[in-house]
Amino acid sequence: MKLAPAWLGRSQLGMYTLVGRGAAVLALSASIAMPGLAQTIDAGRGPVPLTVPKGYDADVPTPLIVSLHGYSGSGEGHDRRWGISALSDRYNFLTIAPDGTRETGGNRSPYWNASDACCNFEGTAIDDSAYLLHLIDRIKASYNVDPARVFVIGHSNGGFMSYRMAYEHSDVVAAIVSLAGANHLEQREAPPQPVHVLQIHGTDDTTIAYRGGEIQGNRYPSAIASVSRWAQYNGCDGTMASREMRDLDASLPGYETGVMKINTGCKDGGSAELWTISDGAHSPVYSETWGEQIVEWLLAHPKPAHLLD
Repeated sequence: MKLAPAWLGRSQLGMYTLVGRGAAVLALSASIAMPGLAQTIDAGRGPVPLTVPKGYDADVPTPLIVSLHGYSGSGEGHDRRWGISALSDRYNFLTIAPDGTRETGGNRSPYWNASDACCNFEGTAIDDSAYLLHLIDRIKASYNVDPARVFVIGHSNGGFMSYRMAYEHSDVVAAIVSLAGANHLEQREAPPQPVHVLQIHGTDDTTIAYRGGEIQGNRYPSAIASVSRWAQYNGCDGTMASREMRDLDASLPGYETGVMKINTGCKDGGSAELWTISDGAHSPVYSETWGEQIVEWLLAHPKPAHLLD
């Protein structure tokens, strides 16, 4: 079987997803599934694909990445663009890209109920935070998931949802990556545990503004305010340090992304970071190394052992 380059993402064969030679797709169930087998098992909202690396060893704790699409998107499309599951074999992690709930009207767009601003426009009582935690728990019941390396990443509405997961499940989530999302706006008490937070945002984003804005009258904070709030939650001293430049957007010349870190004085297991894509849009033209940069950042930010159950 000829494989596409890793950064091109997954290839589809019917309803199953093949990643590398030995990855598998699992729709979650209470029973233990073997890597290399594809099953269709309903988890409550329909079958959920789980990518299992070919090097999976039941005796070795394995990281888990939960990847969340934006408003009106899909898990499959989001994963294909970011190329995360295509890296599962190389970096040896489990990954899942579920779909949100569909609206009842209009285009029946899938969404995550992440914050007042985004994107539960029908005002339903859907609890996506509990649903995603349930998915994580089901994977843990079937696979040896590393409790120090459970990560949530997302784009736009999925980025908003990653912040909600970090706040409501700080004992489970080690780190999040939000592209063009935002934290909750209101002031809250810090969550019980620190969480590593990475916000990525383009300065020319006209959908979720880099400097903050509103959606249907509900405001959301700026990229720097989102990161600064989490620096406070994580007990950091607020000192910002400019670091290396990165290449995240293939449509922009050179290393267009500046890195700002707030990681001094922080509680063990917490930090805050902002990658600003200068002139970047809401959806970047992802560079060839986009997925690798995301995965490597996540794996370098585990939850410390003393915070694990």
